[in-house]
Parts: sequence; C-alpha cells; structure tokens
Amino acid sequence: MNKSAASSELWNEDLAPTSEAQRTWRWYHFAALWVGMVMCIPAYTLAASLIEGGMSASQAVVTVFLANAIVLVPMLLIGHAGTKYGIPYAVLARSSFGTKGARLPALMRAIVACGWYGIQTWFGGMMIYTLAGVLLGHPLGGDKIAGLGINGAQFACFLGFWAIQFWYIFHGMDAIRKLETYTAPLKIMICFVLLGWVYNKAGGFGPILDQPSQFVEGGKKAGQFWTTFWPSLTAMIGFWATLALNIPDFTRFAKSQRDQVLGQSVGLPVPMGLLAMLAVIVTSATVVLYGKAIWDPVDLASRMTGVAVLIALLILLIDTVSVNLAANLVGPAYDFSALSPKLISYKTGGYITAFIAIAMMPWKILESTQGYIFTWLIGYSALLGPIAGILIIDYYFIRKTTLDVDQLYQENGKYSYGNGWNMAAIAAFVIGVVPNIPGFLNAAFPASFPATSDLFKTIYTYAWFVGLVLSGVVYLVMMKGKKDHVLVVPQPQ
Repeated sequence: MNKSAASSELWNEDLAPTSEAQRTWRWYHFAALWVGMVMCIPAYTLAASLIEGGMSASQAVVTVFLANAIVLVPMLLIGHAGTKYGIPYAVLARSSFGTKGARLPALMRAIVACGWYGIQTWFGGMMIYTLAGVLLGHPLGGDKIAGLGINGAQFACFLGFWAIQFWYIFHGMDAIRKLETYTAPLKIMICFVLLGWVYNKAGGFGPILDQPSQFVEGGKKAGQFWTTFWPSLTAMIGFWATLALNIPDFTRFAKSQRDQVLGQSVGLPVPMGLLAMLAVIVTSATVVLYGKAIWDPVDLASRMTGVAVLIALLILLIDTVSVNLAANLVGPAYDFSALSPKLISYKTGGYITAFIAIAMMPWKILESTQGYIFTWLIGYSALLGPIAGILIIDYYFIRKTTLDVDQLYQENGKYSYGNGWNMAAIAAFVIGVVPNIPGFLNAAFPASFPATSDLFKTIYTYAWFVGLVLSGVVYLVMMKGKKDHVLVVPQPQ
C-alpha cells in the first residue's frame, strides 16, 4: 500500500497490512491456536450449565459441538479478508462502518474482551492462590480489603498472574503464537491423563453419563427440550462470538487461505465438543469420588494428592495464560490502537487492556453475573451478531471480496462516506439490536421488567441469529447499488 497517502489518524505500523515476511502462520498454527483457546476453564464448565438445565450428557456435548460448528462459518467468512489483504478487524470494519464509524464496533468488541481478560486473569490468580495453599499445607486467608472485597493474598495472586501475562504483551504477537503452538499438544495429553486418572480412581466413569435427559416423558422438564435448547445454543455461540469478529487479527498472518480455513476447521468444533465430553466424563466420576459433582477444574485439582495437584494446577496456569492472551488481548489491543493510531500502538493497546482489566475488578463482575452467565453471553451476542452480519454482507455482497486497501487508511477516501460514518451500517446495527432489548431486560432484571411479551422473549432466545440476519438484510437493502456512488473527496495536494 501507499504509506505516504495514508492518514496518520488511521495508520500505524501495527494496523498496516502484513508483509509477505510476516505471513508465517500455517494451518497447524491455527489449529494449535484454537486447541489452546478451547482448553480453558469457562469452556470446560459450559457443559455443566447445560446439564444443570436438564440435558443429558450426550445432548450437552452435541449442543456445544453444534454451536461451534455454526460460529465457525462467520469466522471463516470474516477471516478471509484478513488473509487476502493482511488487515486487522478494526481496519476491515472501515469498509462498512466508515473510517470514523468503525471505532464503534471496535470499541464494543474491545470492552467485552477487557471483561473476559479480567475474568480469566482472576481465574489464573485463584489457581496461584490454591497452589500456594497446597504447597504451604494450609489454605491462605486473611481479612478482606475494604472496597475491594477480597483479601490481600487473593489480590497479590491476581496481580502476580496479571504480571506473567504482561511479559507476553511486552514481547508481542510472535511470543503468543509460540506459546500456543508449544502448549497445545501438552493440553491434549493432559486431557487423556485426566481421563485415565478418574477412570482408575472411580472404577469407571460415574453416574452422570447414565442419567437420562430431564426432558423425556415423565422427567422433571418433560416436553421442554426446545425451549431450553435454543437459548443454550445461542449462549454457546455467544461464547466465541467475539472471536468471530476479530479473527482477521490472526488470519492476517496466514500463509494462505487454505491455512486459515483448514486450521480453524480442524481446531475449533471438534476440540470444543471433545472438551465438553471430557468435562462431562470427569465430573461424572467426581460424583463417585467425592459424593457430588465438581465442575470447577481448579476445585478438582486442589482435591488431588501428592505431585498430581502441583502438575494439574501448573497445566491450568499455562492454559489460562495462553487462552487469555489469544482470545482476550490481541483483539482489543488492535481495537484500541484503531481509536487513535498516531498515539496508540498495538503494544500500548495491550497495556490499556491489561489496566482496564484490573480497574473492572473481575471478581465483582463474577459475583454479580455468575448466575446470569447465559444472560451475559446471549446479551453481548445480541450486540456482536449484527456487526458480523454487516461485515459479511459488505465484504461478500457489496464489495464482492474486493477492497481498495489504500482507501481504508485515507480520511477523505471512499470509505469515509463523506463524513467518516456510513449511516446505512449504523442504522442496520441499531435495527438488528433493538428487537433484542426487551428480552435482554427481562432476562437480566426480571423483577423490574416482568411484563415483557412472549414474542420478545422468543426473539431474545435467538438473539445472535436475529441480529446477524436482520442487520445483514437491512444493510444489503440500504447499500445495494450505492457502493460506486459513495462520496470521494479529493486528497489535498
């Protein structure tokens, strides 16, 4: 691209298209990236929420697999642009939302990621806290710090884990790629070791596997399968909906389209389904071992004895570092950089993400939203689905996968739409979100919004799908025939 024509308000080295030399990711790097991201504590416990909702073990595993097969589709479609043009998500969004308007989807994606980054950092800190207690022979404790709501040891462990991740932010994208590639095989091996351990210890795989679905005739929730299945599927899609948007941040480093397509197809749906199966089997065995179902792998690891507990917690620590950096740092780092490229580099964007994660006090987020994990997942999928719909329609139906890369970095170019905002994208986004608002308010605050009609509750059940389709259709109608008629303001000589 022509650097001299690029606006300093829209361009920096990190947002610029990747060079041939930077495109080093092969299909196995993408597969390893996904195996690394899939093997995480929140993903492990997803199956628990489905079984608690009444599903049988097989129904829970199939639901998780299906959701990830569905979310893979927009991931591959949006990822295509990253590989073809070497641009990150925040720059791709300029073609549909405008050079200024693109900051809106970038910021929305970034704030969700900061929340997740903090939550995963808290999980990592709690592992260090548990590990320290095991090594010392007694649990750590202490009085809660006023205003924080946690004790000094918990806060110190949280900051310790935060600091470990900070090293990777400082050393950049390649350090994250190496971490994912080297730890992925280790995680797969540990899964088989864990299966062997529970099988031998429990003398089998336990009772949860044999439990029928509660939706069968005579069951507690007879005839209610579909009313549980659809919101569950939407929530599972919501789990990776953030990555479906900013996947160009990774695919821009791909050697070829084949590498990103094959790597992601191998790396996401099957490992996610297998992890759900592993979670169900291991938890089933804990009923035999401990008399109750233990879905939290940190809690389970702390109950192991001898060197096993040390190894288990260390593996979980490595796992949480690699997942958090890939899933929750790379995207917002680019997104914050896109807000002000002249002032904020990718690395600075990473620092901003890390410090916002502390300020958000993730232990308080978990405290208030743990019971609403479905509300949170479906809620932000209602925001991200419309953005995905607009990006896909713009790239495939309006642009026919042809972008003028130089113009993406020019303030007064054709993607400025005259004032930096494409009002068609903004209108389509709003129209895609609005139908989901009543259902969200009812789900999040049932006491305050009890009178929501069944129609809006049903629409909210399909939040991601509704947002994606509605925004996509509205954007297509509003933009049809306009792509060659956008205002191009001549560059000052």
